[in-house]
Amino acid sequence: MLQPRKSKYQKQFRGKMKGITTRGSSLVFGNYGLKSLSRSWLTAAQIEAARKSLAHYTKRAGKIWVRIFPDKPVTAKSQGAGMGSGKGEIARYVAVVTPGRILFELAGVPKEIAQKAMKGAADKLPVKTKFISEES
Repeated sequence: MLQPRKSKYQKQFRGKMKGITTRGSSLVFGNYGLKSLSRSWLTAAQIEAARKSLAHYTKRAGKIWVRIFPDKPVTAKSQGAGMGSGKGEIARYVAVVTPGRILFELAGVPKEIAQKAMKGAADKLPVKTKFISEES
């Protein structure tokens, strides 16, 4: 699973997910991409499942770039814990995704295969997405 090696602070506040993405909103590496149209937290497991789906559909041909990284720790308390007694331990790491963010990029495969692969990856994610290409 993806997670940071170390961080300056162990725990973070939940924060707000307002606004749209300005940085990371255009294709940089590949010819095709998967762009987010809604906002959500993507867990490391969801990102990995989508990446595996891309690799499966492309038969590991071409190159895949993952443009998001889960660097936000999310805490959770155990099932039977009562209220109070501080913040829980880190349960997982998430990537904050807002509309306009490029999630994955793909190069070196035909457009039809890229579309099918991105559709398969999008099915693994809890956000609405759109297939984009260099031509559009």
